[in-house]
Amino acid sequence: MLIDVDRIPEEGLKISKDFEFFSVDIVEESTVFLKPVHVEATVKKIGEELLIKGQITAMLNFMCCRCLTPFEFPVDSKFDLVCLPEELEVAKEHLEQDDMNGLFYCKRQVDLKEVIMEQLNLTFPLRPLCSKGCQGICPVCGKLIKEGKCSCTAKESGQRLENLKIFLRDKS
Repeated sequence: MLIDVDRIPEEGLKISKDFEFFSVDIVEESTVFLKPVHVEATVKKIGEELLIKGQITAMLNFMCCRCLTPFEFPVDSKFDLVCLPEELEVAKEHLEQDDMNGLFYCKRQVDLKEVIMEQLNLTFPLRPLCSKGCQGICPVCGKLIKEGKCSCTAKESGQRLENLKIFLRDKS
């Protein structure tokens, strides 16, 4: 959705819209959108700056990085951005520190869909977990630990650690 900067009314532009994204558009590879991404936003023009405030709500399906089971991940995120004209990007050294972290628009247009995708990617956890206490998979038999203890006993590889101890002792 392209927003023409010159056509933004003086009172601002209010947007309430559902956006369809594809899983390949987002950072987390195995994620699936369960519902369209809903955005409530306002875009105001102050001089050449655009102030974009809004809220993103979505429901995604992530894969737990410990137990590899899918789980639902609700997104309810607010954002507050400042967009500057692209011509100012060239003069970055003259901008204040706060301005350098802003977004830039070119050809007097802002692609709102791109802004939303960026903000959505920023809400994702670094390591998606189905629960805080997820213990993952048994390294021996592959059984999900949250489904109950398995009868496996993991052998500790002492030789590997012994070699490390010898290396560290010799280095001292």
